[in-house]
Amino acid sequence: MESQKIKTRNTVLILMILGAVAIRFVTYYLSSFITYSTPSLNNWVAISNFTPVGAVALFGGTYFTDKWKAYLVPLGALFISDLVLNYLYSSRIAIDYTATFWVYLSFAIIVFIGTRIKKVNFLSVGAASVLSVVIFSLLTDFPWLYGGALYPHTLLGYEQSLVAAIPFQKNMLLGDVVFGLILFGGFELAKNKYSVLRTNTKLAV
Repeated sequence: MESQKIKTRNTVLILMILGAVAIRFVTYYLSSFITYSTPSLNNWVAISNFTPVGAVALFGGTYFTDKWKAYLVPLGALFISDLVLNYLYSSRIAIDYTATFWVYLSFAIIVFIGTRIKKVNFLSVGAASVLSVVIFSLLTDFPWLYGGALYPHTLLGYEQSLVAAIPFQKNMLLGDVVFGLILFGGFELAKNKYSVLRTNTKLAV
């Protein structure tokens, strides 16, 4: 009986993660519409990075009792969606392996942060979201990662890159808050209603 409950719980978690990741394609088509209708950098910045990726990583890390699934499911779903989105943007399977390593290292750390959440509430998830965005920015905004010359490849250039990334990281934090509320709040409500989704395993073990 317990194994069946775990299987049901994992299935629901996976479906919620896949549903959230699918929102990335809505963002893609919305950004394409904005770009073609009103081509402006400010319009693009307004929605860039507003995605569920951070919330998905935290969510998986928090709720999967098998921690290898906590990493595999969110990171696997994000990687597959990255491949599809890269193809939509460039009509080819394109991966910048250097940048991708740091991006996925960031997401893996965010999953780990999720595994440390002992009790799901606004304070714990909110604090985890802020920490996640800070770590993501620190690890992915190196000016030398993307082969460009926009900023000097120095500590000063790194500082300039971090400052320039603030609008994007604000959007990421907003995405974490909105999608985190949907994912965490939705699963907590479902747990209260359906006992099959509950587990005797404590969080952050």
